[in-house]
Amino acid sequence: MIIRRKGKAWLGLLLGITFFLVLTVFCAPVFSGSNGLEQSDQLFNRLAKGSSYFIPALSSDVKNFEKQDVAVTIQMESAELASQARSILSKAAPDTTVQGTVLNVNGALAGILGAALKDCDAMYLNRADDLKANYGIEGKQTLVVWFTTLNAIAKELQKGNAADIAQSKIILTVISKGIEPAYNFYGIHPESVSHKAGLTSFLLVFYLVYTVWWGFAIFFFCEGFGLAMTKARVKREV
Repeated sequence: MIIRRKGKAWLGLLLGITFFLVLTVFCAPVFSGSNGLEQSDQLFNRLAKGSSYFIPALSSDVKNFEKQDVAVTIQMESAELASQARSILSKAAPDTTVQGTVLNVNGALAGILGAALKDCDAMYLNRADDLKANYGIEGKQTLVVWFTTLNAIAKELQKGNAADIAQSKIILTVISKGIEPAYNFYGIHPESVSHKAGLTSFLLVFYLVYTVWWGFAIFFFCEGFGLAMTKARVKREV
């Protein structure tokens, strides 16, 4: 293949070579023993956790249900899980009983959700030992029990009247905005986007420029060899 435009071909080759040089450095463990991909992934995980702290707002929403009780019978997956749920609910809902895999939950809804949010807060702050000391259950397993129990309660309440459905909605909100973030982000130190605005902006701009960089490398290299996208000519019949 003949090079038609040497300048464009060399520019494309130069952009391609420098692209892979940067990629090699970025993938090398030169950033405190880890590579750039790992460092940036950790940063965005910390920023994601920092923007997922809804517990204070949830605690305020739960107060709207202070005078409402919940009394449901749910089926747990195992007797061990039911026993763990009874242990966790022992303070917030002391009238809760367990028979094998069947859990009879009876207590104030705000108290139950408040206890769940308190445990979520401890896990969000990476204090799993607090839950271990309170229940004798590992921190993440405690959240699994909360998730399973509250989800089962919500499903039962959805079968009831409008008031029961409203209760199920706040329960599901606590699960999605309280329990799930606390579980998924456990062990990660939260960071505020405002505190890392410079670095975050740099990484976003870098990713954008780096993507375009490779595109222009291919474009100039192909153009140097006379390969280009052109609009097809309209065929006219005589």
